[in-house]
Amino acid sequence: MSKNDELEKKQQFKCHICGNTDPRSIGIIKGRPYCRKCISFRGEEVKKDDSYPVKAPIFIDYELSEDQKRLSKEILKNYKEGRNTLVHAVCGSGKTEIVLEVIKYAIRCGEKVGFAIPRRDVVIELCERFKNIFKENNVFSVYGGHTETLKGDLVVLTSHQLYRYDNYFDLLIMDEIDAFPFKGSEVLEAFFNRAVKGNYVLMSATPSKQVLNKFTTENNRMVELFSRFHHYPLPVPKVIIHKEFLLFVLLIENLTRFIKEKKPTMVFTPTIEKCEETYKYLSIFCKGGDYVHSQRKDRSKTIDKFRNGRSKYIVTTAVLERGVTVKNVQVIIYNANHAVYDRHALIQISGRVGRKKDAPTGEVLYLATGINEEIKSSISEIKRANENLQNLL
Repeated sequence: MSKNDELEKKQQFKCHICGNTDPRSIGIIKGRPYCRKCISFRGEEVKKDDSYPVKAPIFIDYELSEDQKRLSKEILKNYKEGRNTLVHAVCGSGKTEIVLEVIKYAIRCGEKVGFAIPRRDVVIELCERFKNIFKENNVFSVYGGHTETLKGDLVVLTSHQLYRYDNYFDLLIMDEIDAFPFKGSEVLEAFFNRAVKGNYVLMSATPSKQVLNKFTTENNRMVELFSRFHHYPLPVPKVIIHKEFLLFVLLIENLTRFIKEKKPTMVFTPTIEKCEETYKYLSIFCKGGDYVHSQRKDRSKTIDKFRNGRSKYIVTTAVLERGVTVKNVQVIIYNANHAVYDRHALIQISGRVGRKKDAPTGEVLYLATGINEEIKSSISEIKRANENLQNLL
């Protein structure tokens, strides 16, 4: 085959999985084109079958706030009218609770329901939560290495696994759309769009301007929730600027204070190397801690150990930026001016604090060698959300 023939085949090719048409990302094997962008996403795809209405009682032992009830009704109304919804809600506002009614409705109508999240750890935790809420239904999780069961009344899955579900979900909810690795990934976004048969709900605490603009169209609706369910304001971070050496001393001092006050603490670091290095030296001065990052084996056990109070603090990367809720937790972001921390990440990390009704406050410390626009923007947005809350009360 000549180079011109190859080029012509590449130009005519469109990937049926991710929609790729870029000749630079298309290869040729034995005269046949293939997509290089999503070649690693291959495996069993779910076959369509008949669906039947199923009862879906909700089991929760707490009352939703009036704001949560109002938005829950709005989302359900949008879905019944065939509209997509963006849930723009502050961290800790209870986004999961406000989609329970629409999930219940879809299941009772015999429709296919999926709840997608970018990160595996959050999928595992949230699936267990949904199993307790929808006790009488089949709730399954699907993620890399855990794909034995692909169907259920409710499928909780990573965004990577959406490639298995072509034109499948009548209702697809996508949480944390601003999180890595979904954010900015054309391939994962294509998987999402391909998986939607009916309508979708997107959820984010920090949606981009592009996403916000998309939800001004007639077929899309946005609902906003600026208050946490307990109506306490978001914690406003305190910024501490010093040289690197003094910064580590301040890290030790503040962590020691939190330990003495018996407050569990999350110490965020920008990279895996920095995580391990920080814990190595920090553990000399502050006993009873642990560390976790995406490459550490058995990280679920390490996270559970911290969640259950057997570790006084945990040094982590962005792997714990979302999804993990610990009562009375305090947060220190070490090297907060590092390039890896944009305003979205800083806001999400800050949102780990004060998520429990019986522990609605706490401290967030930005330890940095300098201040940048991302730090300023994150604090401004948190303050703006708190102002909106005051206007509502």
